[in-house]
Formats: sequence, structure tokens, C-alpha cells
Amino acid sequence: MELRLHDTLSREKRPFVPLDAKNVRMYVCGPTVYDFAHIGNARPVIVFDVLFRLLRHLYGDARVKYVRNITDVDDKINDRAARDFPGLPLNEAIRKVTEQTGKQFHADVDALGALRPSVEPRATEHIGEMREIIERLVKAGFAYVAEDHVLFSPQAMNADNTGLPRYGALSNRSLDEMVAGARVDVAPYKKGNTDFVLWKPSKPGEPSWPSPAGIKAEGRPGWHIECSAMAWKHLGEHFDIHGGGIDLVFPHHENEVAQTCCAFHQQRMANYWMHNGFLQVESEKMSKSLGNFITIHELLADWPGEVLRLNMLKTHYRSPIDWTMKSLEESAKTLDDWYRLAADVEPGRPAASVVEPLLDDLNTPLAIAALHGMRGGDVAALAGSLRLLGFLSASAGQWESRKQQASGVDAKEVERLIAERTAARSRKDFGESDRIRDLLAAMGVAIKDSKEGTTWEIAR
Repeated sequence: MELRLHDTLSREKRPFVPLDAKNVRMYVCGPTVYDFAHIGNARPVIVFDVLFRLLRHLYGDARVKYVRNITDVDDKINDRAARDFPGLPLNEAIRKVTEQTGKQFHADVDALGALRPSVEPRATEHIGEMREIIERLVKAGFAYVAEDHVLFSPQAMNADNTGLPRYGALSNRSLDEMVAGARVDVAPYKKGNTDFVLWKPSKPGEPSWPSPAGIKAEGRPGWHIECSAMAWKHLGEHFDIHGGGIDLVFPHHENEVAQTCCAFHQQRMANYWMHNGFLQVESEKMSKSLGNFITIHELLADWPGEVLRLNMLKTHYRSPIDWTMKSLEESAKTLDDWYRLAADVEPGRPAASVVEPLLDDLNTPLAIAALHGMRGGDVAALAGSLRLLGFLSASAGQWESRKQQASGVDAKEVERLIAERTAARSRKDFGESDRIRDLLAAMGVAIKDSKEGTTWEIAR
């Protein structure tokens, strides 16, 4: 069975044929490092980690290159730096913010079981590539200089006989629809309402670099040009897959396509555009005003990362996902079962019943259903299949420790109390036995008595 992926541009599921089977290339938009990543940010991390693993399974680890960028120049970063480090020069404060939040991001996504990308470029390390692309665009007539800004003109891209794709094709919008439906920055120096910034002057104290296109004042890049530059540097002018959240289709990815295709006279930037759907919490849109804004870091205080991973993969990546406590509890129980069955088993080849749904546009819900169907069957194949999806990263004993750490339960204290309860039961002091049982329940520990003794687990 061949790998088939849904392409946002063509709006259809197509067989995946890499440009070079010995060098399969994927780019995914990464974090802007100014704060803790929220659970919605975890979705593309997990989705494209599964795709990365599947591509490595199909083509070989050394033949797949996965690039996920870090945006470390942005107005939100500047604001956070000024707020948190008011006594420092802004550039020094920005460095502290991006280093701290970058480490937080890595710690969080590592806990989710995500592999590190092959390359993780930072925007500030690719200013030279950004300037070169901008120079190309100005020279070719697709961009222009106005009041120390460089702006891209979608009208120029859509002019007759350019031989380039239509601006708006990815998001399926016309220029008129973009003007009517989008929040457009109004500026007197813009030639057209849909023109967008490639480069802008820096304010005093902000990060700045020598400007392109003959501009004397120093400046800094716009957001969209950053990803075009990093993708070009590490994957070339034309590569296989570009991914991200559905919220990035317009304007970010639309503008990436425009910049790259016009700069290098290509019909495509990526052969396949993949976008994951939105996430809501308990059937409501996640927002700080509703009090349901949840970071990965906060969830990891209560749940092992693999629980969050499974909870995400139970919904197909292109569908909206409703993040609920009930679903988290079910995911935790499922992982308990998988760890008990297969954690300490030498993994075999992943089962065809699991791989085949993944080949059908990453149908993880069907793959998970197949995993459930493997109970009582080939345990080595179950272990191999779970590892393909990024599970069973620990032994059964380590898994129990992770659950205890996430719950904040002191395992030694629990064992001490269970021993005291066992002693009370043996001397028929059932009042004391019940008191300890209730104390354990209040700690979030459920106990189970059997002929073999008393076992316990974290109650949810």
C-alpha cells in the first residue's frame, strides 16, 4: 500500500512521491519563543512527529530530513523582554527570553515523545538568506521599497504571463476576498491593500541588521520571509512537504509560497501542504478570557507526556479536536494496559494493520483501533507498532514512576501506608484499615486487594 497525503493546495488526497527518495524533505513551522507553548501548539508537534517517524520507517532514518524552525525575532518577544527584564538593554533581555522559553519548549515536547528535528534553525541566524530573497524579489519587480520598508506585491505576482502560481491559490481566496475578509494594515506607502511587509525599519533599541535593497537605515525582517529563508537554506528551492496548523494557511503560508516561488521562479514551494485542525477545550475555544488556556507545561504536571500524545492522536489530524478531562483519563488507562502488555518486550516489526491506516493520510484513530485489536496476539508486533507511533519510551517500572511524578504522589509514603494497613488488617483492626484506605484515597491513590496482596495506582 502506498503513502497517500491530503494536499491543502490541490484539496485532495494524493500518492506521496518524493522528489528524491534518498533525500525526503519536510519543513514545519515551529514556535515563536516568548512564552510557554499551549496545548494547541502541541498538535503540529505530535502530528508531524508521527509523519517523520513514518517516513523514516518507509525510506530509512538517514534519508529523511525534517526542519522545524524557531522564530526568535518578533514583536511579542520584544514586549515580553521589556516586561520581564526592564533594567536590561532590550537586545540582552530578548536573548534571555528566547533562551529561557526555547529550553522550556524543548523540555515540554521531549516529554511528549517527539523526536528532535534533523535541523532546528533560528530566524536570527538566517538574516543573510532573507536579504538575498528580498533582493531577488525587488530586482524581479515583485517587491518594492517605500519609506525604508520593502513590500511584496501580490498584484505583480498575479499579473499575466508571469508563469507563476496564483497568489491566493493555497487559501482558495481571490485578492478581493482577502481585502474584504482580512485585517489589512493600512499605510500610505503601500501601493496595494494586500501588499505585505518583507522588511521594516527597527525602532530604537530593537534588534536590527543592515537592510537590503539599498535602504540605509537598519531594520528587521517581516514574519513570513523568515520561513522562506530557512526552508530554502536547509531544504532548497523546492521540497516535498510543508506542514503547520490550519491557522497558518493564510496569510503565513500563502505569503511563503508567494515569496519563494517568485524569488526562484518555481511553480511550487512544496509538493504537499499539510495542515492540522483546530483544538478546543471541553467544547469551547481555548482562550485566556474563558480561563481554559492550558499550556503543555501545566498538563505535564498532572499527566505523563505519552497520555497527552495518545489523547491527541485519537482524533484524525485534519479534524477539530475537543480536549477533555474524560478523554485524558481514558488515554491514561489505555497506556497502562499497553505498558503492562508490551513495555518490556523486545519490539518486532510493526503490524500491517497499524501501518496501513497511517499510510492513508495518517489515520491515527484507525491505527489505534488496530492496536486495541492486537491484545492477546503477537506482543512483539504490538511493541514495535507502539514504538512506531512514539509510545513505550520507558520500561513498565519507569512508566509507573512517571505517573507518580506527574500526580505528585510520594510512592515511598504510599508503600509505607499500605504496609501499615496490611498490618492493621492482620490484627483485625478494621477501623484503622479503613482510615488508611480513606487517607490514600484523599492522596489520589486507589488500592486493590487480592489473594496475592494489595496493589495500587493513581486514581483519576
